[in-house]
Amino acid sequence: MADHQINPNNWINLYSDYLFNYTISRVNDREMAQDLVSETFLAGLKSMANFKGEASERTWLISILKRKIIDYYRKINSNKGKAEVRMSYNGDTEAEGDWLEERVADPFDKTAEDKIENSELGNAIYDCMAKLPEKQAEVFKMKTILGYDTETICNELEITASNLWVIIHRARTALADCMEKNWF
Repeated sequence: MADHQINPNNWINLYSDYLFNYTISRVNDREMAQDLVSETFLAGLKSMANFKGEASERTWLISILKRKIIDYYRKINSNKGKAEVRMSYNGDTEAEGDWLEERVADPFDKTAEDKIENSELGNAIYDCMAKLPEKQAEVFKMKTILGYDTETICNELEITASNLWVIIHRARTALADCMEKNWF
């Protein structure tokens, strides 16, 4: 090993807060952030023999954590064919974060009130989409509303698949914030 030594006995005291803050800013879910930090420490323990000392211990752990975060987003975005908008509806219920398509009323069982509410919801969604940066709105519309597959969008907009998922995530987050302020 080079100048840097690895000491897992100090990881929690030295790095847990830093790793947690890094993670929570990227996944915005406390429990998931804690899980990812724990997974990072476990992966670090398993791969201690691979630590070459070319970077500091913290930098090495961050690189492991980054891979964990990427894997997390790959996993949650692998369910293609579902609506890709997650929104909080009622903060105190178990239904928080239900998929939008699961919350829409049956189109064959609509009352006049339902039709008005769905129309208002649609308008609120489009108003929020109009506030997105142009590329985010375009990617979100192509993927979620028009149902284009990832490859088609990437080819048409000349972006990579990973860039597409970053854009989709940012659009979802911005739409959820906007809808929370303007609809609920």
